[in-house]
Amino acid sequence: MNLHRLESSQWLPLSLKDAWEFFSVPENLDRITPSDMSFEILSGAEERTYAGQIIRYRIRPVLNIPMNWVTEITHVVEGEYFIDEQRFGPYKFWHHVHKFKEENGGVLMEDTLHYALPGGWLGELGGGFVHKKVHGIFEFREAELNRLFPA
Repeated sequence: MNLHRLESSQWLPLSLKDAWEFFSVPENLDRITPSDMSFEILSGAEERTYAGQIIRYRIRPVLNIPMNWVTEITHVVEGEYFIDEQRFGPYKFWHHVHKFKEENGGVLMEDTLHYALPGGWLGELGGGFVHKKVHGIFEFREAELNRLFPA
């Protein structure tokens, strides 16, 4: 299995409390996901993020073909970090750490994503599209957060 890593960081002009309030509401993920993903939360997002939370989504990342995705919030330390892991979905492996820390009068948000593509070496052959899509999602999120929370 070829494990890929994506790291991202972004400073936001928010208090740690306000950042946590925004990011610990699963429904806000829809606000910072590109519309071409047709992201739809099916269940599990009724409460703030907690360890053991199962969230079901439907996405349409390619040619409007629907894919189901199930993630579990496996770890939460309020105001510091949470981790989501795929249980069923389009990736062979997905582990995403979201960290928050006060810095320079705002919050530094750091993400570390590890993911693996399905299909072995064949999946890796066509993986360029997926890698570009994953990077594009993070780039969109950064722009959208800058729009929502201008400095």
